[in-house]
Formats: sequence, C-alpha cells, structure tokens
Amino acid sequence: MTMVVAEICAMAAAPTAAPTKSSQTVRKTYPNYKVIVLNDDFNTFQHVAECLLKYIPNMTSDRAWSLTERVHFDGQAMVWAGPQEQAELYHQQLSREGLTMAPLEAA
Repeated sequence: MTMVVAEICAMAAAPTAAPTKSSQTVRKTYPNYKVIVLNDDFNTFQHVAECLLKYIPNMTSDRAWSLTERVHFDGQAMVWAGPQEQAELYHQQLSREGLTMAPLEAA
C-alpha cells in the first residue's frame, strides 16, 4: 500500500506543461458567395439597373448600367460577392423582381 501512495505522490509532483493556445487555434475564413445575374429575353436594361441600385449595397448608377451591359453582352455578370447570408438575401430579392439568377456559388 505504501508503494501505491509513493507512486501517487511522485505523479502529483511531476511538472505538467499546458499546451500553448496558438497551436490549438486554427482560424478558417468563411467563403464568399457570388451573386450572378443572367441574361434573358424579358427584362429590360432599365429594370435590371434599377434592381441592382435598389438591392445591392453601395451600387452606383454607372456601375449598375455597366453590370447590366455585361449581363446583356456576356450573358452574365457577378453583381456582388460576400458572406453567404447576405448573398442569399440579395439573390432572393433580385429573383423576386424577376431577374434571371444563377445559383449561388462559393467564390
């Protein structure tokens, strides 16, 4: 019995090292999601530009028209990229206005 007590005392006296916090923390960023408007045969330039101005933050009139032209001539344009929740909101709002949208995709 004294042998067991001696082993327990020896274990308690042994130094312990706490792991460093930096080696335990791995930070990963969330991916950005792209909101892409597709060309179609029924939305006018005016409507697309107005929708971009209305729903996409910090959109300027010049940028909205430039993106609208890109949608028309290139078949699509990425109008916004960022966090998934916001991308889902803008995608839904533009869809409700009748714009033809590509599925959300990670950037």
